[in-house]
Amino acid sequence: MRGVRAGLGAVALLGVLAAAPPPHADAGARADAGAWTAAPAAGRPYVYLEGAAGSVLQDTLSVTNPAPRPLTVRLTGQGGAPVAFAATTVTVPARTRADVPFAVTVTADTPPGEHRGAVRAEAAGHATVVPLHLRVSGPRLAALTVEDVRVERSGTRCTLRYTLVNRGNTVLAPRLAVRAEGLFGTVLDRPAQALPVTLRPGERVTRTDPWPDPPALDSVTVRLTAAAPGAAPATARADASFASPAGVGGLAAALLATAGTATYAIRRRRR
Repeated sequence: MRGVRAGLGAVALLGVLAAAPPPHADAGARADAGAWTAAPAAGRPYVYLEGAAGSVLQDTLSVTNPAPRPLTVRLTGQGGAPVAFAATTVTVPARTRADVPFAVTVTADTPPGEHRGAVRAEAAGHATVVPLHLRVSGPRLAALTVEDVRVERSGTRCTLRYTLVNRGNTVLAPRLAVRAEGLFGTVLDRPAQALPVTLRPGERVTRTDPWPDPPALDSVTVRLTAAAPGAAPATARADASFASPAGVGGLAAALLATAGTATYAIRRRRR
């Protein structure tokens, strides 16, 4: 970062903007303290930079001080991309404009596409935020996986635990479908639903979803299918056995009833 700052050059102080103030203008000077401006050079509404991952992009911020006394401005960057200024604190003389060079470092792992940030200037109790639009060139890859699927039970409650992983270089908005097959057919069929999750490249998130009405007695295979725009669907599975007291009691009652019916039929035949 020191090398970047060294290559930015000095802050340029440009010209006198107005004539000297009239006598007894202290009140007006205090009012003008909040009238300073900060904007990209050449009067642009925002900073726009474009380049490949691993590059350093440069621009200039113009700070204008119309007041009759010097103004000290503090500059910071906001957002994901690191911003380095030629000077983070600049004193702008009265009725003068200062052009402050800055550089944005696009790290090698920055994914292609549009990114947002900002340049913030603060002075005299007032702050100005200049939007920064960054476009990173390069091929885009959308890849999503679903991993570590588990069926967890606690008392009568049942939940599905799983992990979503963004394996590509674009931001993903995943959707998830759930299907469970038991010995006697389908016991859960939940169509694909959007999840309240946004995954950045390389990010992983573990979630739990409730299964409100699991089977009382069954052996099931649960399959989770995750998908996102531009990414191929990914599927993972987990096996689980259910044997709640109510289910076991119901099965025992059914077996006893069946056995009783069979015994009665045998006795009738003997008679």
